[in-house]
Amino acid sequence: MLFSHNHYDHLDRRSVRQLARRFPEAVFLVPLGLKRWLEKRGARHVRELDWWQETRVGTAVFTCVPARHWSARSLWDRNRTLWAGWVMQAEDFRFYFAGDTGYAERLGEIGTRLGPIDLAALPIGAYAPRWFMQGQHVDPAQAVQLHRELGCRRSLAIHWGAFELADESLDEPPRLLAEALSAQGVAPEAFRLLPTGARMSLD
Repeated sequence: MLFSHNHYDHLDRRSVRQLARRFPEAVFLVPLGLKRWLEKRGARHVRELDWWQETRVGTAVFTCVPARHWSARSLWDRNRTLWAGWVMQAEDFRFYFAGDTGYAERLGEIGTRLGPIDLAALPIGAYAPRWFMQGQHVDPAQAVQLHRELGCRRSLAIHWGAFELADESLDEPPRLLAEALSAQGVAPEAFRLLPTGARMSLD
């Protein structure tokens, strides 16, 4: 199980306890600083990685990769644990989970080092107002830019429509994503937006 950072909408205490109880042999992969927190909630097999470190789970290799974000669960622990994305490679398939991230040119290094990326999960929501959110969350246009700069074959839009975390309306990210795809010359089928709970075949 992959975790990107410790914010409450990404690392829920009750969910972790239930997952650890139901799947006691599951491996939890976390950025630096989160191992002890998960172990206290019942996780038995926790691996803690820094950016660019990798670990093998079964036949898949997982690499912890940079993101532009921050961490905190209280007023007293800001940025005391790391935030990250993940790249999973299984045979000839590579999947990139961006987690929460603002735009940074250095993110292109992920594609250079670990690509080509067959499927990416890129965030498109919680971006307004830009003066406040741009350092921590990409907007839809930047998500499409990342899709292009990382050389992703296909991408899925994530981090939208579930929690009201910012000033944009919940239905705005899909509309702006469609506009960004058109403006940047990316086919809609290359960057899919699925309703919560929907499925997509990787064939």
